[in-house]
Amino acid sequence: MNKHFVSAFLCGLIFGLGLLLSGMSNPDKVLSFLDLFGNWDPSLMFVMIGAIAIAAIAFTWARGRTQSLFAEPLRLPTKKDIDRRLVLGSLGFGVGWGLAGFCPGPAIAALGAAAPEALVFVGAMLVGMVAFDIIERTRARLS
Repeated sequence: MNKHFVSAFLCGLIFGLGLLLSGMSNPDKVLSFLDLFGNWDPSLMFVMIGAIAIAAIAFTWARGRTQSLFAEPLRLPTKKDIDRRLVLGSLGFGVGWGLAGFCPGPAIAALGAAAPEALVFVGAMLVGMVAFDIIERTRARLS
């Protein structure tokens, strides 16, 4: 087995288990977290703070490198401006998260736990991804 496959598998496994154990793949728990003026459950805030802290450390470490741990070129995002596409995409993500109680990672983890609502969400997400691809290809062809 190649080291990239093993690394990707282990990272995905750890990420998925973390989502399941933290409750991020439970739409009821997520919707309770988002219900600030009702039955608010702040426990996911600690999950997010931990994730942000780990990401901050990882990005700080990565910024000083040019290669990944497997000696591949390290490609970090370079775009820093806030544009219309970023704002609209963020709004769409937030509305979808608030309506369904899922975002993409936890929805895929919930598929592994055989949650039927995750199947509906992932199906809708795939339709949205295909629609986005068609729109982007059409837009590129027209410009």
